[in-house]
Amino acid sequence: MKIVVIGAGKVGEELCVCLTSEGHDVVLIEKDTERLEQLVGMADITGVIGNGAIYDTQMEAGVDACDLFIAVSPSDEINIIAAITAKKIGAPYTIARVRDPAYSMQMGFVRESLGISLMINPELEAARDIARIIQFPSALDIEQFDNGRVNIVEVRITEKSSLPGIRLRDLRQHNLDVLVCIIQRGDQIIIPDGSAEIQVGDHVHITGSFEQLNRFYVAAKSYTHRLDSTLIVGGGRITHYLLERLLRQKMRLKVIEVNPGKAEALASEFPDVEVTSGDGTDQAFLREERMTNYDALVALTGIDEENLLLSLFAKREGVKKTITKVNRTDLLKVLDLFDLDSIVTPRKLIADIILRYVRALQNSQGSNVDALYRLVDNKVEALQFHIAHGSRATGKSLKELRLVDNTLLAFIVRDGKLLFPKGNDCMMEKDRVVVVTTHRNFRDIDDILA
Repeated sequence: MKIVVIGAGKVGEELCVCLTSEGHDVVLIEKDTERLEQLVGMADITGVIGNGAIYDTQMEAGVDACDLFIAVSPSDEINIIAAITAKKIGAPYTIARVRDPAYSMQMGFVRESLGISLMINPELEAARDIARIIQFPSALDIEQFDNGRVNIVEVRITEKSSLPGIRLRDLRQHNLDVLVCIIQRGDQIIIPDGSAEIQVGDHVHITGSFEQLNRFYVAAKSYTHRLDSTLIVGGGRITHYLLERLLRQKMRLKVIEVNPGKAEALASEFPDVEVTSGDGTDQAFLREERMTNYDALVALTGIDEENLLLSLFAKREGVKKTITKVNRTDLLKVLDLFDLDSIVTPRKLIADIILRYVRALQNSQGSNVDALYRLVDNKVEALQFHIAHGSRATGKSLKELRLVDNTLLAFIVRDGKLLFPKGNDCMMEKDRVVVVTTHRNFRDIDDILA
């Protein structure tokens, strides 16, 4: 597909790298010549210098002949105008990033009336992700499928756990009926079979019923009781969206914001939240604010390094759960050196949404990609497919199907019922299935067949 992207910020960079790696022809429009040259050198893309909302610039970039137009510049207004212009020029599908809470309140109206195919908000998606992690505190990370009815969760195996040395086929003998989808062992990624053995230090991604997941948390010594209070450091847009969600959970909330004006505005908008103006990265100040009286700490300052150090300090002081916002993905390798809890990367969340949308556009028959998540530093994909008429994957038992290597069928949803498949089960038309794989570019359920 030919895809035109406006904006060379963090999200634009992530999109250019991901889309070109999947074989798409990407044209990037950016005002900053130096930044444009940097990304052209980094990814196999074409660059056009200029304002992406201007007709002439879009024509130079070939918007009239593109398959998809994506506007992710820093300005909401430019993104909306650019998407409308692109639609008028001839782009069949348009995506606009819109971050302002005021616009987010009327996304549906704007999308329908102006013809924008998809409107996305990184901060809103990050807030949703954080709220989900707080709701499931025993997991490091959680990806939800089928509208939240089933989850794939990440758990760290420590030396305190009773699980090291157990083979996956023997988990049921320990009253643990879960499916281990991925084992991350240092730099090694394993899509396991029953002979794989759990080791200390592994990060395992598992799925199963809510009850069985809780049993696994207990065995892994990662079980955390329900979180009743949260301290948030940083009062930006993510915090705005997050407070709306956490207040519904009846949590005790406190926000520390260094900017007095922002703190005052936040306190006015959320009277049920305690808001304090101060330096949330100052350890003495955090002690004064009784950080350890809160079950969870969410580090949402605008500086990744500050968030990292803040979460490390909170863990050392005994806070049960830390959630750290990190935009620079190169820092994630550094984070692996520490026993931090959950990491949230807004640019990755948005890139996943757009990649899912792109694959759905590419797929004209067979099955559709309903959901896509990239796990383990983008090395593994979990995809939800809808089985359509004519799929070659139907009609045979799973033990008869030959799957490509490093691919696992995690679960099937059939007629509203959840099925963790065994060898004699088979996929059927209208099923929704989730596949975990190290392969890229799966667009159809038939792609998993060898």
